[in-house]
Amino acid sequence: MPSFDIVTEINIEEARNAADNAQRELSTRFDFRGVEASFEYVSESIKLTAEAEFQLEQMLDILRNKMAKRNLDPKAVKVGSFEHSGKNHKTTVTFVQGIDAAMAKKLVKLIKDSKIKVQASIQGEQVRVTGKKRDDLQEVMQLVRGAELEQPFQFTNFRD
Repeated sequence: MPSFDIVTEINIEEARNAADNAQRELSTRFDFRGVEASFEYVSESIKLTAEAEFQLEQMLDILRNKMAKRNLDPKAVKVGSFEHSGKNHKTTVTFVQGIDAAMAKKLVKLIKDSKIKVQASIQGEQVRVTGKKRDDLQEVMQLVRGAELEQPFQFTNFRD
């Protein structure tokens, strides 16, 4: 039976490259001259440090721009709360990896409510969809792409 998996993955190397490019741009920007601001990649997350909160907002825009150029979905990013310590403001940007249980249940419910003749099952951090026809599976892919869920999804392991 044809099947495929719905997963959420991000290329960590591309995320690291985006952080490096953002740091490079930061060093050339006029509005950040003489300001202690930095992007630091630390184990699948990026730490942003600046002297003011509005500078952190600008840095987030720079990072999103660099990620978009590297084909990384902006929905795959979770921005932590802004923290103030001393003269610095900090935040941490983490990347969504895998589908949590609540989102997987939403996906399965969405697929079952669509009345497409397929079976969806949760398998760890992914959702496996099986059906008798390839067209049904492609219809499910379109349904998931069109759904307004706050997470990006990729389709892997397509078997015919």
